Amino acid sequence: MLFALIGMMILPMMQVQAQDVNPDAVLGKWNTIDDETGRKKSVVEIYKEGDKLYGKIVELFRLPDEDPDPICDDCDEDDPRYNQKVLGMVILEGLEWDEDEWDDGTIMDPKNGKVYSCKLWIKDGDLQVRGYLGFSLIGRSQTWIRDK
Repeated sequence: MLFALIGMMILPMMQVQAQDVNPDAVLGKWNTIDDETGRKKSVVEIYKEGDKLYGKIVELFRLPDEDPDPICDDCDEDDPRYNQKVLGMVILEGLEWDEDEWDDGTIMDPKNGKVYSCKLWIKDGDLQVRGYLGFSLIGRSQTWIRDK
């Protein structure tokens, strides 16, 4: 009897948790926030192509002393994004759904041109973005806020 009661309490919680893990919840436009200043830097639109996830910069928020239309001149010269405009640039590539998060893709930092392994997940309605080299324990996370 006790096990049946516990099962009846746990089952609804498991169903709610399963509903929260919607792979398409990451789709749409997200505001990126500068780690150091807390200032909104850009809007990235996340979309699917087939079973993979991608994201491109669709809007930039530049300060008066910053180049209003920057290019990725720090990108690797072998990268097709080298010397391309940051606005419209695909910075998230090839992420695949893995039970409760998007993983096994890459993210490129257009500020320095570096490419990192990447994974994404939703937490409390915000997008958690983790870029890393090698193991995900060694890296940096950002919180992106859904664009209104």
